Amino acid sequence: MAPRPKAFKIRSLRGPQKYGVAGRSLPELLRKGGKLLQLSVPDCRLCLYEDGTELTEGYFHIVSDIDHFLNTFYTQKDDIVEAAQKLLSDEQAPKRQKLLVDLIQNLSENILAESREEDRKWFEGIESRFKNKSSYMRYSCESRIRSYMKEVSSYTSAVHPAAQAEYKRITDFMLDKLKSVKYNGCYFDRREEEAVCLCTTEGWFSCQGPFDRDYCLCKHSINPYSNRESRILFSTWNLDHIIEKKRTIVPTLAEAVKEQDGREVAWEYFYQLLFTLENLKLVHIACHKKTSHNLTCDKTKIYRKRKRMRKVSK
Repeated sequence: MAPRPKAFKIRSLRGPQKYGVAGRSLPELLRKGGKLLQLSVPDCRLCLYEDGTELTEGYFHIVSDIDHFLNTFYTQKDDIVEAAQKLLSDEQAPKRQKLLVDLIQNLSENILAESREEDRKWFEGIESRFKNKSSYMRYSCESRIRSYMKEVSSYTSAVHPAAQAEYKRITDFMLDKLKSVKYNGCYFDRREEEAVCLCTTEGWFSCQGPFDRDYCLCKHSINPYSNRESRILFSTWNLDHIIEKKRTIVPTLAEAVKEQDGREVAWEYFYQLLFTLENLKLVHIACHKKTSHNLTCDKTKIYRKRKRMRKVSK
């Protein structure tokens, strides 16, 4: 019996557009992918988007076997949950209790449900004004960004008295910008486009690793849309500033305002560092290093470049 085709999403190294391709083997996948992307098959290689690992024939079949196992597993999940619940009722060993509870929880989750009516347990403890999961997750992201803005504004009293009015003027610009983009709540909203959201369409978030690494060694992942426990646990994940907010960005902004000497502070640069993914990483609590990052702002971006005056010939 021929193996079932495995579906993949592919894209070229330099192109953003993704294509769906199915293949029973690596050569078949390369052939179809090469044709779609108009590439020469002998020169093609398939690499994982996450870390650049090259896909081999052996890995291709491992992925297919895992997929087949999981599909079989989930089609019988009701029976497995019932059996696990019976085992749990008599289980005394803490380690086995934990394994059974996790199994039951993961198989009983209702990931795709959005409304309160579809998954009432998920909404336990959440105000009634939130009617769906995505709106609450968006609000939770907005709350984090709002707290960052509050910290920036509260620093006004620490700014040199002669520069406080200008510092407040700049923070007002930032606040207006944040209001216009709804405090970047899109980062946690799975309904948003992939380009602006930190999760998959199903709601899976992956740890981006500590500030000094490009990836997470432990491959932490979580889906706060799946169940109430995961939603609560997700609140311990951090939107961490690579260049630190309190130690570096805000003091640098205050100093820039004080020392501007007729120059105009490029507040948009500081806005990007404080509130956008330009300088924010989503990290599991275990990957959140609280030691000093020892990183500084780019001095060439602190002030706007002055426009050169053109000489008018008589």
